[in-house]
Amino acid sequence: MGFKMGIVGLPNVGKSTLFNALTRTAAAQAANFPFCTIEPNVGEVAVPDARLDRLAAVAGSKQTIPTRMTFVDIAGLVKGASKGEGLGNQFLANIREVDAIAHVLRCFEDDDVTHVEGRVDPVADAETIETELMLADLESVEKRRAGLQRKLKGNDKDAAQQDRLLAAAQAALETGRPARSVTIDPEDARAWKMLQLLTSKPVLYVCNVEESSAASGNALSARVAEMAAAEGAASVVISARIEEEISQLDAEEASMFLSEMGLAEAGLDRLIRAGYALLHLETYFTVGPKEARAWTISAGTTAPRAAGVIHGDFERGFIRAETIAYDDFVTLGGEQKARDAGKLRAEGKTYVVKDGDVLHFLFNT
Repeated sequence: MGFKMGIVGLPNVGKSTLFNALTRTAAAQAANFPFCTIEPNVGEVAVPDARLDRLAAVAGSKQTIPTRMTFVDIAGLVKGASKGEGLGNQFLANIREVDAIAHVLRCFEDDDVTHVEGRVDPVADAETIETELMLADLESVEKRRAGLQRKLKGNDKDAAQQDRLLAAAQAALETGRPARSVTIDPEDARAWKMLQLLTSKPVLYVCNVEESSAASGNALSARVAEMAAAEGAASVVISARIEEEISQLDAEEASMFLSEMGLAEAGLDRLIRAGYALLHLETYFTVGPKEARAWTISAGTTAPRAAGVIHGDFERGFIRAETIAYDDFVTLGGEQKARDAGKLRAEGKTYVVKDGDVLHFLFNT
């Protein structure tokens, strides 16, 4: 499982520049791992993880296969999108399909790039988009609650749960708060997610700064970071122009360019990691002579569910998971030496997989 992040933003904030840089980077990497462009506005990119290369080197794996992240360039957002302005309806449909929202905000001054609102204010821009999403959610919630009335009269338990959750969302939205501000009990988590409310999606604010501020940000990105912290959201600083330049270089040239700019890594790497943290995702590995491969799971996933990420038969016929911690695998020099040192553990159905675990699943067919 990877995850899908929608890139949104007002016109002229650098959203398309960022997405184009990302997809060119992905295309350049295609020789080393599976990559596809599903549609013109959808692309997949590898999740950077130095541990995978290290594991492959220790095991002598012929191939490395990173886990992947899907980016969706969601077009059509303008003021009034909730009422169908611009490509509003298409925008709203696309955003319901993503796991999280990367909200690109203009945090740079440039007289040659016109701002749609005639001023550079990333916090106000964020509020514009959030307002459109909340208005769309409120309209949806009201319609759905009205449609549940007949089932509620028949004492339908599922309808009662939906109505209760929709009422909680409506109360938040009517006071100007997004649906993600509602506290949801664990037993309601699945039903809540099925509602697909736009403002229930986790948000990562992407501060697009000028090249000279890519390393440490600027006053505008600092305001966004303060706003994100107050909301319990996340933010990351990136220069779309730098990413665009990096996307046209080979690995060695890109490394030199980043060094010259005073950057330890590409902004896209930071963006992906921030997205993983936002969604509480972790990585486990399968390692052998043919390939070393990374797999994405949610934090708290049990061993059978982790096995199911590879194939449903692995989960259904799960017997046990042979488990080696990443540090033990690397330090001791591979699976056999870890086994000899007593560092390979047999874990059962209740084991919660840890980030970095190297796993081998045994299952009945």
